[in-house]
Amino acid sequence: MTERVLLEAKGLEIRFGGVVAAQDINIQIHEGHNLAIIGPNGAGKTTFLNICTGYLKPHKGKVFFDGKDVTRLQPRHLVRRGVARAFQIPQLFTEHSVLENLLIAGAAQSRRWSPFRPLHQIPERKAMLHLLDMVKCSHIADRPVSELPEGQRKLVDIAIALALKPKLLFMDEPTSGVASSEKFEVLDIIAEALTEAKVTSVFVEHDMGIVDRFADEVAVWNRGEVLFRGPPDDVLNHPDVIRDVIGEEV
Repeated sequence: MTERVLLEAKGLEIRFGGVVAAQDINIQIHEGHNLAIIGPNGAGKTTFLNICTGYLKPHKGKVFFDGKDVTRLQPRHLVRRGVARAFQIPQLFTEHSVLENLLIAGAAQSRRWSPFRPLHQIPERKAMLHLLDMVKCSHIADRPVSELPEGQRKLVDIAIALALKPKLLFMDEPTSGVASSEKFEVLDIIAEALTEAKVTSVFVEHDMGIVDRFADEVAVWNRGEVLFRGPPDDVLNHPDVIRDVIGEEV
């Protein structure tokens, strides 16, 4: 059975002055697959995420989501279509509690936000509590975000992204800033939540152990181009990837 293409980039190109950040990028994201993007710093990985989520407009090429051209849409309009984003630094209201952060996202997604209705009375409250349970954070629902360690902030950020009911989630270094001893636990929780919510993911990651464990496919970026794509075992053991990305002698 042919796998459904959820997002497709065709001929993407963008330059910043003399720097080529994307050059003839052609790639398909298939529904139900977790795609890891790896590559050296400055390879264009985050630029690709920014184009696909509406934060940058390419000089050439197009992005299609669910078969429709979404290249020029703003981020908020892409969210309505089903494309969500989790940033390297979690975008949270630190002065609010964990649950309040989710309630704000839930009210925004349903367009039920009103200054005349107390936040905790919105109909989405039960669903937001379920999302916190999915990311194993229900026990900290009433804690201010400012008190949380980075690992829990990452999980709350993923819950907020899921509150937007996406079909596709882009994550920029989901374990960045998380203690080494907690990285795999955090990613396991994220993977389980995405599976339960039936959300496809694309994530940028520098930790090859995380990539090997979580990704169904790996794409290698360098100098704004896609050099390789395939299963983790094939890509991570390719001599050129070992030399140029992983940084070990072959």
